[in-house]
Amino acid sequence: MVVHYTGAMDVRLYLPTDREACLKIFDSNAPHAFSPDSRARFENFLDQAGATYFVMEHDGAVIGCGGYRIGPEPSLATLAWGMVRQDSQKLGLGRFLLMYRLREIGKPGGIERVRLETPQQSAAFFEGQGFKVVSMAHGRVEMVKKLTVCA
Repeated sequence: MVVHYTGAMDVRLYLPTDREACLKIFDSNAPHAFSPDSRARFENFLDQAGATYFVMEHDGAVIGCGGYRIGPEPSLATLAWGMVRQDSQKLGLGRFLLMYRLREIGKPGGIERVRLETPQQSAAFFEGQGFKVVSMAHGRVEMVKKLTVCA
């Protein structure tokens, strides 16, 4: 089933009440995008503080989620657990959510690079958004993007 969205997407900070909706998004993408132990790691991530995490809504339904962490280097941000519901992919929503996160990362200033780790099958999407491959191992790809283009 393909869903077509009209109107605006709302992106807001994650709330604990969004947990089940985010897990459903994860499940809609598993097992092809995630390893078997990933769900437990994602659940743990949702239950812990320490990252800035967002949900993307359309007509009150959560259709995407993703966030970031600053560090360990002060000039480095790491993207965390970005995903769009399976039936809502290939509509530009993943790019919308990525651009939103990059904008938020850049707001305070001082962040020069954004890092991510993604399944190999998602690497082409991020390459298309300007990320460069740093390393590949065990079906995972580490990528980095320079956030600032001029000083």
